[in-house]
Amino acid sequence: MGIGLGIRLVAFAAAMGAGAMLPAQAARAPTLAAFAAVENGPWELHEIGNRRAPRLCVPETAEMLQIRHRRGAGCSRFVIANEPRTATVHYTCPGAGHGRTTVTVETPRVVRVETQGIAGGQPFNLELEARRVAGCAVR
Repeated sequence: MGIGLGIRLVAFAAAMGAGAMLPAQAARAPTLAAFAAVENGPWELHEIGNRRAPRLCVPETAEMLQIRHRRGAGCSRFVIANEPRTATVHYTCPGAGHGRTTVTVETPRVVRVETQGIAGGQPFNLELEARRVAGCAVR
């Protein structure tokens, strides 16, 4: 095996051990320890400090990771931190932008979401509160 190929294989193995994902794996949401502490189902999100911002409903917790990029857009995700109450994920969506999201579980029905990145060529930086609510109509 050539030196260049050997280095690439070692780098690939190290990346896989650090939590990097293959493209086929990227379509699925990563398993995050923090999400084990929350209830699944529809969540209502609102921007902290912005009473005029519309409320957003998401069908499940994994949707909180990519608020400004639609799921299934071929985005890849890399888990940066995976703790029992906090998780941080960086994601890249080819041709659509990228982001970094941190979710912090306050209770099984309240989660804080901090996300920033680039979407549609424009920067975004949001602090959101997510609440598990029965009356949230997912669109």
